[in-house]
Amino acid sequence: MKEADKITRTLLEKRLIFCAKRFPVSSSYFWKGKRNSSKEVLLIMDSLRDNFEKVRKEVAKIHSYKTFVLLSSPVIQTTVEVENWIKQELRS
Repeated sequence: MKEADKITRTLLEKRLIFCAKRFPVSSSYFWKGKRNSSKEVLLIMDSLRDNFEKVRKEVAKIHSYKTFVLLSSPVIQTTVEVENWIKQELRS
């Protein structure tokens, strides 16, 4: 959680994201051909598509994993109020 907090703080300060949500999760996954399980933090970060590479670079500086998962999901539609919020916060 400390690492997720640091990533969140850094990306917010640099105005690369406008919101982050952190959830403790239990993960099951394959790593180097073996099945593993661990406790992790799912960090959902709201930003713009154009910021993806900048976010990736910043996360790479902080994250303890060399290979971390960073995914982008397109937003099909939102409200005008949310669009205005995004524009205002990421413009500053």
